[in-house]
Amino acid sequence: MMKLKEYFIPFSGLKLGEHKFVYDIDNAFFESFDYQEFNGASVRIDAILEKMSTMMELQINAKGTINVDCDLTGESFDQPIDSNLKLVVKFGDEYNDENDEILIIPHGEHQFNIAQYIYEMLVLAAPRKRVHPGVEDGTLQSDILDKLEELQPKENTKSIEETDPRWDDLKKLLTDK
Repeated sequence: MMKLKEYFIPFSGLKLGEHKFVYDIDNAFFESFDYQEFNGASVRIDAILEKMSTMMELQINAKGTINVDCDLTGESFDQPIDSNLKLVVKFGDEYNDENDEILIIPHGEHQFNIAQYIYEMLVLAAPRKRVHPGVEDGTLQSDILDKLEELQPKENTKSIEETDPRWDDLKKLLTDK
């Protein structure tokens, strides 16, 4: 976790009011968490810390892309990411990050690390099912897709007009009045 020291926000020297921190996230960030689901990442993080006299509010906004493999074809593609997180930072007797929206840090602390929050926000922002946009709009040319198309069950092309003869006599009763 020490290699993520650039994600410490040193709030003690900051004046009251808003302060902006900008981070560019690449795949090395996820590797430091031993997370290998993404092939690559290019995400800009804007973290806006509002320092107040008794507490702080942190708004983290993420915008960019992660490169992932399509669940259907295995083709890699850039998945757009747009996510945000709001965190209230309060002071207490001991460190507590069990609540997703409130971080409690001990009195006397002068900084806190947001790397874990950024990591969780981005992993959760990635869709569970990853489908190449070319699959959805039909533009992706892929051997796997061609094979899937070939193996798909064929439509039943029998005429709908054919009816069961046992019902035909019953239908006559409805029309014979």
